[in-house]
Amino acid sequence: MAEATALTLYVDGSCLGNQNVDASTPASWGLVVVLGDSGLGKGSGELHHEEAGPVITSPGAEGFLGAEVGSNNTAELSGFAAALRWLLVEGGEGPAMIRADSTYAGNLASGVWKAKKNRELVANVQTLWREVAALRELSWSHVKAHRGHRWNERADHLASRHASGELPEPLTFWKPGQR
Repeated sequence: MAEATALTLYVDGSCLGNQNVDASTPASWGLVVVLGDSGLGKGSGELHHEEAGPVITSPGAEGFLGAEVGSNNTAELSGFAAALRWLLVEGGEGPAMIRADSTYAGNLASGVWKAKKNRELVANVQTLWREVAALRELSWSHVKAHRGHRWNERADHLASRHASGELPEPLTFWKPGQR
């Protein structure tokens, strides 16, 4: 049985029409923070915080991290950035696990892979990773997408609804798999 991590952050990204993307393509990220999650996918643990936001592609805009376009990949990386920022500001102490369905974003964020695109965005996310890792034990793990994992599905729901300009369903009404 998997050991429970005190703090687990699920991130996901969404992009509308993820082909021929540019700086104006709507893309968003979702973040779900769970206390006491076992990581087994059955939705254990307690929701502590959730939010969603846009991929910011305008260099002069507040929160700009270097995303050149709105895409699934920049949304996933922006989700990692949101999780890392949350850990720096709100996250308290103790180990933290970020779970994502994008091996691309996880391996770039943690510095395992070298960026070939969106280098400025990746460099800024890696800087955030190093800042958080200097303060606490930090790791990430892959979770399979669209397999009914409650918290990953919730992060997907938040991201896709934000990208569509819709409010998310409240957790009490939401069913996993509902976009």
